[in-house]
Amino acid sequence: MSLKDDIRLYLPKYLSEESTKELIKNISEFPNNISNSLYTNALNNDTIFQGDGLKSLKIINLPDTKIGEVPSVILSNTCDIEPSNKRPFPSQVCYTPIFRLEKYIDNLKQVNFYTDQYALNQHLERLKQQHITQILYLPIGCGLEYEGIVFLDRINNCQNRSISRDNLKQNRLFSLSNYGYYLLLTKLSIHFSRLQEKIDRN
Repeated sequence: MSLKDDIRLYLPKYLSEESTKELIKNISEFPNNISNSLYTNALNNDTIFQGDGLKSLKIINLPDTKIGEVPSVILSNTCDIEPSNKRPFPSQVCYTPIFRLEKYIDNLKQVNFYTDQYALNQHLERLKQQHITQILYLPIGCGLEYEGIVFLDRINNCQNRSISRDNLKQNRLFSLSNYGYYLLLTKLSIHFSRLQEKIDRN
């Protein structure tokens, strides 16, 4: 089988043939095309989609009890947080904050984690190419006016009903394209479930 045939086995079947071809093209060009293919303007309604960037959600970083409000990326499945889907229990929305890449770099320099500029540059290149499993890199685009990073191990949650859908168009920074969404799911899968952990659980 070719790479394109292999990829097709794992792609959603609901996409049109045109969208499927575009997604395969984007995947085959990974990671050199991240900066111009991650976002879409096609989803602009009152639904919160998995992978959406929202301008302001409440976060807490325990054991610190201070609550702040920062831009964040939705990690919950779209269907699970759709208010019209009735269930016998209230659903929570899981999300993780977006950090400015610039501030992350400043912090690395302050703590002197990397001893020289070359090592730091290598780390940032791996980060931007999505090679660091617990970090999702977000390029500038749509409503995101700075390079951002998302730590997949810093998840917060809130009541679904606490996020208003009335002003969602104003609160949404971006929605992910098919390519961006596929990348998010891949990163989540690798971060949370590695079959290669080499631990016998028998």
